[in-house]
Amino acid sequence: MKTTQKLLVLIISASFICTCTPKKETSWESLFNGKDLSGWDTWLGPKFDTLINKFDSFHSEGLNNDADHVFTVVEEDGMPAIRISGQTHGGISTIKEFTNYHLILEFKWGKLKWHPRKDRKRDSGLLYHGVGAQGAAYGNWLLSQECQIQEGDVGDYWSVAGSIMDVNSSQRNDTIYYDPKGPIHTFSYTSKDGKRCYKNPDAEKPSGEWNTVEIYCLGDSSIHVINGVLNMVLLHSRMPAGENEIPLVSGKVQLQSEGAEVFYRNIRLQLISEIPAEILKY
Repeated sequence: MKTTQKLLVLIISASFICTCTPKKETSWESLFNGKDLSGWDTWLGPKFDTLINKFDSFHSEGLNNDADHVFTVVEEDGMPAIRISGQTHGGISTIKEFTNYHLILEFKWGKLKWHPRKDRKRDSGLLYHGVGAQGAAYGNWLLSQECQIQEGDVGDYWSVAGSIMDVNSSQRNDTIYYDPKGPIHTFSYTSKDGKRCYKNPDAEKPSGEWNTVEIYCLGDSSIHVINGVLNMVLLHSRMPAGENEIPLVSGKVQLQSEGAEVFYRNIRLQLISEIPAEILKY
């Protein structure tokens, strides 16, 4: 086992021992029944006004009010999927909260794009450990940790609404990217390192093909895996609490609507008590 792998195993194990009660693995739970959006809440933030070229901050559709059918169940490539039109920024979040789990889903980009991202990369996101009020980030999303789902950037980390993570990483020009041999950088809204860490390596499939995204969350650590390739290990998940910081180790799962049509399917979750050793091989 490589030295860096040993260190990460020790760090993740220590984190787990400090914050978790051991549990046996459970059977897989499907978070999408293939028929409707049972088990999910929808949230839509301010709409983008193309006349004034900015978001209408005085109006939001809010909770479970989706007159434009931004979130629907469709058949795509012969299978049921959640279609997110991207027309309005917001998200669809699980009603349940989860701790210590392995989450798998598949996604594929559609063709539609909307202002203000009509001429930019297609964008969405898998948010985890979502807590607090809906719309905490720009009126659109829960305070959470993000596994980025964006063309060319799937697996990146983003801090959402103040969340904090530490990542072994290295800097190249203005980019900080995951590097298991690199020093720890801290990512948050207020960190000098910024709120984004770039994935490494790139395992994303071309736009229009189905991609498989997995996250492992154990204690205050998490791992991003794209199409079977580990591309980010994150440590010490936490959030601000006044002048202090507190652990952020559980919460809802939220899928973003952010200006692009996207399809999600085969969304399932299993509770875990350890990270499989083969996942940490790199």
